[in-house]
Amino acid sequence: MKYAAIKAHQSLFSVALMCRALGVSRAGFYAAGKRTASARVQRDEQLQRQIISVHQQSRRTYGSPRVHAELQARGESCSRKRVARLMRQAGLRVKVRRRLRPQTTDSKHSHPVAENVLARRFRVTETKVTNRVWAADITYVPTREGWLYLAVILDLASRRVVGWSMQVTLGASLAVDALQMALAGRAPGEMLLHHSDRGVQYAATQFRRLLSHKGIVASMSRKGNCYDNAVVESFFATLEWELIERSDWPTRDAARVSIFDYIECWYNRRRRHSSLGYLSPMEYEEKLLSQAA
Repeated sequence: MKYAAIKAHQSLFSVALMCRALGVSRAGFYAAGKRTASARVQRDEQLQRQIISVHQQSRRTYGSPRVHAELQARGESCSRKRVARLMRQAGLRVKVRRRLRPQTTDSKHSHPVAENVLARRFRVTETKVTNRVWAADITYVPTREGWLYLAVILDLASRRVVGWSMQVTLGASLAVDALQMALAGRAPGEMLLHHSDRGVQYAATQFRRLLSHKGIVASMSRKGNCYDNAVVESFFATLEWELIERSDWPTRDAARVSIFDYIECWYNRRRRHSSLGYLSPMEYEEKLLSQAA
């Protein structure tokens, strides 16, 4: 450790001065520099290079659990504690910050609302088949040009974003477009449950007619209870600190491109999800299909 400290500060202080201060000989320092690093040190250096690569590929969002899962998927055998230690040594930190999202739910309307059929049955083990329960919500995205509104629909069996829509206004068409995208891409059969909050977009006649036409059962959270739609709230929190808080978009179109890339190229395909055993949503769906087969 002393020799490493001397080597790290050679450009600032003389070797002789540092050796005297640390109580070691110059001969010992130079001899240590010629010795081959131990097998464990070499292995640590190799792992650390891979850890740095994984962290960068994750857009600098992965902590040690997800980095460890990615290394295991690549065939690297190491413990999570070792990964955490090497990340600390490399100065890799993940700051998880949460900020309150502006309120998007306008439940003060005269439209009819549905019962809470879902009743917080969120665990993937409770929804073992895709296209049985979808959960939806809306959030704000800030840009220098003004707000951009994002509606998403997640399949609770795989946490995959199956439908999404971005618009400048908060009308019912925002929710309708997200649902139409999900229906077109997934072609669900019967017995599909759609869960949302009591927002006017989901209670509006246009949206309810689409649900009825497709034979979809509506479920809504209790009034003022965000925990009744916790899965989508969690997705928005992840989107917030992994993308939105790190961005400063000059226009809404620039935000659209980034959000599209995040959802379709990163979150659905590659991001490892703790609720899915550190598989990505698409990988988890493939696992469900193979189990069913």
